Amino acid sequence: MWSILILVILSILSYLVTDELIPKLKDLFIKAGLYGVDLCKNNNKKIPEAIGVISGCVFLVTSFIFIPTVFGNDLIERELFPHNEFAELLAALLSICCMLLLGFADDVLDLKWRYKLLLPTVASLPLLVVYYVNFNSTTFVIPIPFRQWLGVSINIGFLYYVYMGMLAVFCTNAINILAGINGLEVGQAIVIAASIIIFDIIELRGDQFKAHTFSLHIMIPYLATTLALMKHNWYPSKVFVGDTFCYVSGMTFAVVGILSHFSKTVLLFFLPQIMNFIYSVPQLFHIIPCPRHCLPKYSAEMDLLQASRTVIAKKDLTFFRKIIVQVLTILRLIDKVEDKESITINNLTLINLVLIKLGPMSEDRLTVTLLALQCCCTLLAFLIRYPMASYFYET
Repeated sequence: MWSILILVILSILSYLVTDELIPKLKDLFIKAGLYGVDLCKNNNKKIPEAIGVISGCVFLVTSFIFIPTVFGNDLIERELFPHNEFAELLAALLSICCMLLLGFADDVLDLKWRYKLLLPTVASLPLLVVYYVNFNSTTFVIPIPFRQWLGVSINIGFLYYVYMGMLAVFCTNAINILAGINGLEVGQAIVIAASIIIFDIIELRGDQFKAHTFSLHIMIPYLATTLALMKHNWYPSKVFVGDTFCYVSGMTFAVVGILSHFSKTVLLFFLPQIMNFIYSVPQLFHIIPCPRHCLPKYSAEMDLLQASRTVIAKKDLTFFRKIIVQVLTILRLIDKVEDKESITINNLTLINLVLIKLGPMSEDRLTVTLLALQCCCTLLAFLIRYPMASYFYET
């Protein structure tokens, strides 16, 4: 475990480096035209975007520097060198590095959504190749209540690789969808990263010691650099993290979930993101009209955020749209206002749902509320993973 101690020291240094670089480099981003205006503020101040590339680069450099520490002793005895473990680490860092590059390209070029789905798929290919070479395990263990029909396990073959590719796509985009207010993207990533680290520490006593040690080698420096980024992205935000950060974060979580063999547990830590995705589906697929920005609406008079809204003209109210609006109304998941010509509902994001349920609130309070929800879902995830798991799987 001495390697973990060294990694913690390197991670502390990476926090300090990231914290130092962000204020020094942010003016370069503005000069390059990479800046935006905070739509939830009553000013037009230029705020640098895509700053997630700084924390991502420091994270990767820290991981590269750490490689000799992990494999230094093994290099002396080359016959016993763990080539499989070395390949896993390199593939993981390669996928994250690809996502850093592609995410920054998205921030610069403002790519369309169909490319946002393609990029994580391409970046995950090194990961899937190494998984095929080292493991190629495509078997799912069936929960106990269903074993009388499906058996103890089922081999789904190629579909397992489709599942892992979809996991990478979901993780990279889920954080990006639940975003738009100061500190939310970075905050939820910190909670998820901390949850994975706690899970790894708990599982170090088990028979998957190497897998969870591998996860810690990636998650600890990631958490350190993300904490430094959070310092500058918290309300009132001095920098915007951009799609780069969301992509790198999602791929990092997917990497440890896949190569450390606990992808289902990682998904449990994504419960708010899953809820937000399901809730947003009608607008994501343009069944319900979707504006370019679904951010909360800022009220300068009250200095509070309110739920933003979209209008559905009754002449465009198809049968499918009508059913969706009725279902959401019955479930009390929308705030609907109807007149003779149109129906006005809130935009379908978890952020707006919190605002219609709890009322208008300040931006920092809204962020804290959503992060508190993320923490509660983490506690639920651990409850499902440990006490409840014994009812579905043999311990």
